[in-house]
Amino acid sequence: MNKITVKIDGMMCGMCESHVNDAVRRAFPVKKISSSHSRGEAVILCEQEIDEAALRAVIDATGYKALAVYSHPYEKKGLFGFLKS
Repeated sequence: MNKITVKIDGMMCGMCESHVNDAVRRAFPVKKISSSHSRGEAVILCEQEIDEAALRAVIDATGYKALAVYSHPYEKKGLFGFLKS
């Protein structure tokens, strides 16, 4: 599983977050996406890699600007993950 964090400029409210989320969901097979206008970012969880240029193009087409894209492996931590040594 991959976690992609996209810094986005121009989101001002919950509807802006919704526009970005819907556009990304339509374009890519994501497990989860959560956007925050107050943090200026979207966090995407997906099984496979997403092409950075394509992701930027989808976000830019919504009228917002993708500033930076960070991708790294993601491991879901269980409820008792802190007990593992």
